[in-house]
Amino acid sequence: QVQLVESGGGLVQPGGSLRLSCTASGSIASMKTVGWYRQAPGKQRELVAAISFNGNLNYADSVKGRFTISRDNAKNTVYLQMNSLKPEDTAVYYCKADSWNLGTYYWGQGTQVTVSS
Repeated sequence: QVQLVESGGGLVQPGGSLRLSCTASGSIASMKTVGWYRQAPGKQRELVAAISFNGNLNYADSVKGRFTISRDNAKNTVYLQMNSLKPEDTAVYYCKADSWNLGTYYWGQGTQVTVSS
């Protein structure tokens, strides 16, 4: 069992930046993929960005050029650097880690990001 803890959310003005962290209780490097998802009120949870075991990156079109996902294996942590934030980025952001065991994955508890003036 792996526990994921997100941190770094908060209230920021449009155009501002935040860095989210997702720290795992176990080895983040042993995971097949680690991703950041978000869910806004009344909307479905969506993929924001993901990083695979070999470093491949994947971003939602809506965040390309603004968000950057990265990983520090030594700290068992995955980061999401969010720049040029917009009000539509407001959501609860979740970290998800996919194991190599088919159908096994882990979610964090989420962290709220609010972009508002």
